[in-house]
Amino acid sequence: MSHLQNSKRTENSRRTPNGGPSRRQFIAVAGAATVAGGTLGRGPAVIAAEPFARTGPPRFRIGLAAYSLRNYFSFMKGKAKKPADPAKAIDMSGFLDYCGLKGFEAAELTSYFFPPDADRDYFLDIKRQAFLKGMTISGTAIGNNFTQGAGEKMDRQIESALQWIDNAATLGAPHIRFFAGTGKELDEHPERMQEAVDVMKRCADHAAEKGIFLGVENHGNLRADQLLEIIHAIDHPWVGINLDTGNFFSDDPYADLEKCVPYAVNVQLKVNMKGPDRGAYPADFDRIAKILRDGGYQGFVILEYEDEDPYENIPKVADRLRDALQV
Repeated sequence: MSHLQNSKRTENSRRTPNGGPSRRQFIAVAGAATVAGGTLGRGPAVIAAEPFARTGPPRFRIGLAAYSLRNYFSFMKGKAKKPADPAKAIDMSGFLDYCGLKGFEAAELTSYFFPPDADRDYFLDIKRQAFLKGMTISGTAIGNNFTQGAGEKMDRQIESALQWIDNAATLGAPHIRFFAGTGKELDEHPERMQEAVDVMKRCADHAAEKGIFLGVENHGNLRADQLLEIIHAIDHPWVGINLDTGNFFSDDPYADLEKCVPYAVNVQLKVNMKGPDRGAYPADFDRIAKILRDGGYQGFVILEYEDEDPYENIPKVADRLRDALQV
């Protein structure tokens, strides 16, 4: 697909449901005076990216992230580790089985837990197993940092990110969770915002060739305004937000979710929220469900359980989630 075709597709995909002009088209006609000023990384972002245009009612597909059972895998980011309880040890094939037994529709296969020698044949075998088990692979997830500054470490992370896009294509995973970087690094080094955006655009172009969405997560204490600035600056039809309900460290994380849900391409749900004055506190699943419904979200809602006794508690939390989402 040419750059011109890709740009046209971006515009058409973000048209308003009634076929009228998008916000970007309206702004272009009204003139630059109507756009908030500011330079990238140093002020309010010029609004460029449009919310994803979805038609019909909200729709949710519930899945489980492999990260929920992180203490029971034998590998962590390419290094061997001892499972917390050998009797409960699990590998990715076993994780697919677990998701099926507990009634999840989808499995998110976090990259951290694959064996370091996983190759194309391995990923194809996992894809085959998932299909035969009737399990949808909702996506995978990597742990990069694109705000650390240019250099050898950044180059290695870019190389790894591009490789995992290829791995996702082999797995049949339609989405990859990306980290942009950290809020602190962006506050201390505003120029790194542009560096992160440029790298994400490079990754997005590669992902688009494979038909894979990149979801930029609100990770690393990114504020909602920082996350939206990144999304607006990237402005790519294959890039959205991987909206983690427990990752906004603010006075009103629910308001942050409301701002970001129109751009979400994947949702990860945690059992806790957090704030500067309250620390961690139980998430209101019903309130989160309402935010997703009101935002018109359609797609995967992936439980990412981080608390104690996952084998015992995941099924209970999943039932709460199904009740809240009414699925």
